[in-house]
Amino acid sequence: MTTPLRVLHLESNRHVSARIETMLTDGGIPCLIRRIESRAAFTSILTEGQVDLILAEFNLPWLDGPSALELARTLASDVPVIFVSTTLQGTQSIEQLDRGATDCIPQNELDRLVPSVRRVLREQQERAARARAEAALSESEAQFRQVQKLEAVGRLAGGLAHDFNNLLTVIMGQSQVLLSEMDQNDAFRSRVEEMHKAGERARILIRQLLTFSRKQPSEARVLSLNTVLADLEPMLGRLIGEDIRLTLRPSVDDLNVKTDPAWLEQVVMNLVVNAKDAMPKGGKLQIETTGVDLDHAPLYHIRPITPGAYVRLSVADSGCGMTPEVQSHMFEPFFTTKEEGKGTGLGLSTVFGIVTQSGGGLDVTSKIGEGTRFDVYLPRVETEVMVPSDENPAMPSRGGQETILLVEDDEDVRALIRDQLRKRGYRIVEARNGVEACLVATPYMRKLQLLLTDIVMPGMSGVELARNLLMIKPELSVLLISGYMDDVGVSASEPSWAYLQKPFTPEAVADKVREVLDLKSSTQKRRGHASAALPSSILK
Repeated sequence: MTTPLRVLHLESNRHVSARIETMLTDGGIPCLIRRIESRAAFTSILTEGQVDLILAEFNLPWLDGPSALELARTLASDVPVIFVSTTLQGTQSIEQLDRGATDCIPQNELDRLVPSVRRVLREQQERAARARAEAALSESEAQFRQVQKLEAVGRLAGGLAHDFNNLLTVIMGQSQVLLSEMDQNDAFRSRVEEMHKAGERARILIRQLLTFSRKQPSEARVLSLNTVLADLEPMLGRLIGEDIRLTLRPSVDDLNVKTDPAWLEQVVMNLVVNAKDAMPKGGKLQIETTGVDLDHAPLYHIRPITPGAYVRLSVADSGCGMTPEVQSHMFEPFFTTKEEGKGTGLGLSTVFGIVTQSGGGLDVTSKIGEGTRFDVYLPRVETEVMVPSDENPAMPSRGGQETILLVEDDEDVRALIRDQLRKRGYRIVEARNGVEACLVATPYMRKLQLLLTDIVMPGMSGVELARNLLMIKPELSVLLISGYMDDVGVSASEPSWAYLQKPFTPEAVADKVREVLDLKSSTQKRRGHASAALPSSILK
């Protein structure tokens, strides 16, 4: 061992202490022995806690052995006590061992002392290792419980998302239809715009639920953290109001991370909103970015944190701070200290879900009356920022005259899509479910060019419907729509199928329909050219 063992020796004879110190040192146990000659000194040192081992003579004029053992058990229960005595023998030794002494060694058997102390040290190391393992297990169990909560909420969110997305498709779609038909000076335009904004906020709320439950698909790309903050600064200023002074301190280095840009914006926005709510009378809010070499795991994480280069995003406020009890629950879904109707309890849960899904972690420092600081750690990447290319500039919406089979069990959603497609010139055959679609499609199969169907419907799913119709007409194009996040990627098993996630606007679904039909047309033209280029002998 490298650190000297701190030994408290209850002994009136200093020569005995010196001899024992020499024995322990020669035995490979470096030690510092402090000889005690009064009860008061013994009590004081035990209270201070600066002792690793107690050696004691059993019969002392100022403190007998049983009293010394009782004091040690009361004031320093984890410190081992070994009696080294000329008088303690036989049944007395057994009695003291029963009362909690670690060992009893007669002075004429001092050769037993070094092995006894070695055993004590080994047992202490084993207890320390066991305590560390139990602490790690406790942390793992806490993280596992958090994962279970996220999965439970994820299952709930996944089930609700379909119905919510259908409702939002109608709300946002119909409001956009109204806006497109209203004059800019219409007295009711602002009210319709507010309705559309409410639908957008509801869409974001669903996205938050799905994000921390890991059901929201990621569109990760390399981003500059400083650029994201700079773009958000005007919005943040409006969000926090004039009573809060916002200070941005971006790193002089270019800090790149790989994540979904919408996710990163949510992290910043949710932390800022949390800070704003902690400062109802105003205060200071500071956002700082810096590059760090992380050599420890942040306190809040799920996946193992690999040491290395990370980006730290710090959001610190001068607000009311959090109690330890609040901190222990702050990342739990739906936990909030705000008044009813003032918060959903999803903000910090969303932050935790996004950060951990992105391979990072968080540290939180908070004191009542002094404010709170969130340190978000995300893996740093050295690749250049991926700037989205503007390959498809906005073009006037186009329609067509193709015949489309529209299958959707939600009547309002079906009506919204039907009206928009008819407005663009398409001929629409509609059905409420898969079984009805098979019946109504029969007379139109020769003209039918696109199946536009919801995936989840009673009786027959959209996927089953598509496969049945393709057996009759293999060249039929397929566009699947769904409000379930679990359906994202369903079309991957059929590369020729297209997919559109709810909620969407009427323009979005019409544009997607045109894209699918145009792709089919261009594919047929390429095949025609290829056939024309073949020798006539092969075509025969």
